[in-house]
Amino acid sequence: MLLLLLLLVLLLLLLLMMMLLLVLIMLLIMLIMLLMLELLLDLLMNLLLMLIMVLMLLTLMLLWLLLLLLLLWLLW
Repeated sequence: MLLLLLLLVLLLLLLLMMMLLLVLIMLLIMLIMLLMLELLLDLLMNLLLMLIMVLMLLTLMLLWLLLLLLLLWLLW
């Protein structure tokens, strides 16, 4: 009877450890996902900044082109 009780307690402890391990694994996965999300957000911000820079450059080039066309039109 005592042996059976001991076995039961050991089984319960094992189950508890497994649950704890599962929770730890889940937390680790959540942490990794959060880090990935952070990296993704960082990447998106960088892409957005690059897009803004490209748009600014394009507008600058368009302005130069318009200026040149205006100059050519005035010379003509």
